[in-house]
Amino acid sequence: MKIPIKNRAAIFAEFGKIVCISVGFISNKNQEIGAKFKSFANEDEKQLLSDFSELMNKYYNNPEKQFICGHNVKEFDVPYICRRMIIHQMALPKIFDLHGKKPWETKHLLDTMELWKFGDGKAFSSLKLLTAVLDIPSPKDDIDGSEVGRVFWEENDLPRIAKYCEKDVLAVMQLLLRFKYQPLLTEEQIVFSSL
Repeated sequence: MKIPIKNRAAIFAEFGKIVCISVGFISNKNQEIGAKFKSFANEDEKQLLSDFSELMNKYYNNPEKQFICGHNVKEFDVPYICRRMIIHQMALPKIFDLHGKKPWETKHLLDTMELWKFGDGKAFSSLKLLTAVLDIPSPKDDIDGSEVGRVFWEENDLPRIAKYCEKDVLAVMQLLLRFKYQPLLTEEQIVFSSL
């Protein structure tokens, strides 16, 4: 089955548009682990990227002490965000300034897909598959990535997209905890910020 080009154009930064970036932070205060989530959702992509960049520069600007984690973050999310920022002529957050960096200088980008490969260069495992295999609640209980364009352009439902993105971020956190043999986050440990 051939997928129409209009359904694939959005995966290319040259043709796509970012309408939501969701982030999550794990904290450990007084031996209490918790997670907070925030979504930057806006039809104005440049404003969204500016707000996101401001957060990154203010709180997450030290690649030596902090890291960014995601599933396929090295080959999709970070390059896509950086390309869209360049298109808008915006300075990249320090943690995303990867130009000319050697692989060992980008160890602050932790990719759960890469971790799962265990050196197998041809392997690709989706987040949905890994959450199923590792008994983590699936983030794909409403929409998946292939439906985001439709939900945005036809339904104009940014809150629904933000919720989907936050569930993806939570799934990545849970996956990383599984990799470290730690208990999954419970509902009581999770805080979602409003849009």
